[in-house]
Amino acid sequence: MAVVTMNSSIMGQSKTNSNKSAGSSITNIHYQNTKVDGLNIFYRGAGHSGAPVILLLHGYPTSSHMFRNLIPILSEKYHVIAPDLPGFGFSDMPDRTQYSYTFDNLFKTMQGFIEQLALKRFAVYVFDYGAPVGFRLSAANPEKITGIISQNGNAYEEGFSAVWNPIQKYWNEDTLENRNALKSSFAIEGTKFQYFHGVTDHSLIAPEAYTLDQYFLNRPGAIEIQLDLLKDYKSNVAMYPKFQEYFRNCKPKFLAVWGDKDPYFLPQGAEAFKRDIPDASVTFYDTGHFALETHAVEIGKEILKFLQALPN
Repeated sequence: MAVVTMNSSIMGQSKTNSNKSAGSSITNIHYQNTKVDGLNIFYRGAGHSGAPVILLLHGYPTSSHMFRNLIPILSEKYHVIAPDLPGFGFSDMPDRTQYSYTFDNLFKTMQGFIEQLALKRFAVYVFDYGAPVGFRLSAANPEKITGIISQNGNAYEEGFSAVWNPIQKYWNEDTLENRNALKSSFAIEGTKFQYFHGVTDHSLIAPEAYTLDQYFLNRPGAIEIQLDLLKDYKSNVAMYPKFQEYFRNCKPKFLAVWGDKDPYFLPQGAEAFKRDIPDASVTFYDTGHFALETHAVEIGKEILKFLQALPN
């Protein structure tokens, strides 16, 4: 599988891939790389460089590939940037002894990423693991954030389903037995479960999506890295009060677009944003965790409407 490596400063000279959104002209997506603290960070970029920016942050176990259908829709009017987090996709996956796989550290790398790209003002789309990273980023840079879109990105304890019970057991009892008990979830069956659960029409799920995710999960050392992140996810829950304080104090423009059959993050988690941001807009879709696989067009239209009302 070939990757086009390109210095981030020469976006216009990079090789491109053409995609079409429904009813739109052809969009060029640029596949690029930049260095952050010595790490290679891969990202997808599209749209005019002078347009308002939207930063897309993926979740587990995927990468910026999850935005392949959304980017052409948004890039007609916006400058879209979608990085792969360290240890995911085509970004570097340093050894656990060389890079601490915690959400605080992922945030620090993404902070370096926005500084490297000199992003002054942007909206942020967060999903799954991208949510605690993006909420840290937003709280640390409130002056930069024009708006937040959360697609099944949780910040409230009532958003957790019972599927989290074995993970929470590991948080409370950090034993090798509890750690090893989670390893089966990284097999292809676990990956496909995330894509198919709650989806009525399975023919809408592109097989390359979960196949690519599994390819990256099967790399040597990847499972131990993911187990480290699962262990550290409890730090996100500890940060929820701080995230909520940021929501209350800064009242960012907020849109939640949520697959209501998500086995991990319940609709109650989406509704909870309204407690701290009363003007938040919450829209549910009849689908599962990876809502963009089945509802990219609908979600894209909702996001465009939301972005149009944001300050520059």
